[in-house]
Amino acid sequence: MRRWLTAVALGGAAALLLTACGKPAGVDGALTDDWAAVPSPKSFTPPAGTCYAADFADTAYLSAFDPVDCATSHRVETVHVGTLGGSAGKRSTPPPVGSAELRAAYAECDAKTAQYVGGAWRTGRLWMGMALPSAAAWAGGSRWFRCDVTEVTTIEDNGDTATRTASLRNALKAPSSPLRLGCYAIKLAKDDSIDTMPATSCAKPHNGEFAGVWKAPDIAYPTKDADWSRFHNECRSVIARYAGLPDDGNLKYRVGVISLPGGSGDWKAGNRGVRCYLWLSDRTVTKPLKGAGAGALPIQYE
Repeated sequence: MRRWLTAVALGGAAALLLTACGKPAGVDGALTDDWAAVPSPKSFTPPAGTCYAADFADTAYLSAFDPVDCATSHRVETVHVGTLGGSAGKRSTPPPVGSAELRAAYAECDAKTAQYVGGAWRTGRLWMGMALPSAAAWAGGSRWFRCDVTEVTTIEDNGDTATRTASLRNALKAPSSPLRLGCYAIKLAKDDSIDTMPATSCAKPHNGEFAGVWKAPDIAYPTKDADWSRFHNECRSVIARYAGLPDDGNLKYRVGVISLPGGSGDWKAGNRGVRCYLWLSDRTVTKPLKGAGAGALPIQYE
């Protein structure tokens, strides 16, 4: 019986082989020409308008990509994602900090961040950074740069990263935004450096006010008194426009100045914005000094 079953099986196989010689209708016999082409692999690009609970990092790893809802607790928000093309895109490794390619990318981040938050971000209690893909991702074809913005707790040394539960989109659009820089109760240390600079209402006693931003040219980061002297002189001109004062040799006898660039790392990356603050060394006032004029800020030689 077993031999008979085996013979039937073999006979059936032979019949199948014989019938396979003909092709059913619609079959051309080619096995691959009707298959869709396999798409080329694409490298990961992070999306804009995304928030993260972790602090900013200048290298963004795919393994650390963990976005959260911007309505929940977060520290960093991506406002724009650009592409490094041209000579930068042809490199085998990411461009170094301070290179012309990254400084151009930083300028793009600067402009896109202003559009996103509704005003020049340096006029608010904000900080902007730029993140690049890892070396491995770059080798795999990634050529993006990510523009991230974060709220900071104070403006001295950019302060600490604040935790937010709302997006920074249009956060500076309203003149009354709580993030806008305003008036300060400045206290100096024994060496005349800034000790503390807490924000306060302009209707309360204060001796410092944010006057504006000086966009510095391509010069060295200040390290010597001579370097700082230029920064202070340029900020005095910003203060003169803010307070409605003559921009002349007597300006330094009317009002003091505090010049705050970002850190040296930011400067190397392309941040040339210097925040300028007027400072009263001998008194406090209880109203804003914007447009106050020479009468409110008389010459004081002593």
